[in-house]
Amino acid sequence: MFGQCRNHFLTMSTTIEAARQVVTRLSAEERRSLVEWLAHEPMEVAPGIYRTPRVCGGDACIRGLRLPVWQLEEGRRGGATDNQLLQAHPALSPEDLANAWAYVASHRVEIDRLIQENNEV
Repeated sequence: MFGQCRNHFLTMSTTIEAARQVVTRLSAEERRSLVEWLAHEPMEVAPGIYRTPRVCGGDACIRGLRLPVWQLEEGRRGGATDNQLLQAHPALSPEDLANAWAYVASHRVEIDRLIQENNEV
């Protein structure tokens, strides 16, 4: 197990170093374009859960959907079952909900804050 983690780290370090070497050869305009692209690129923060700047305020959303995890959790706290949520959001899969609930469990403070902020608006 340790060997696998070490190999992954070494591969990642090598990849990052290779990227640095490429970036240093870019013009200032090319670097600006790269930074702009990276700033808008979705980032997977948990399995099936992404944050995308300027999409839903950068909140954690279900993969490829503009559906924040906190909204699903708010529905669940309001008494909605998984089946009801799946019917209300046809693009969702049971796996999406499992990913959302895992994210909620590990990011409870964030989710509570977002639900509270939304209810205050």
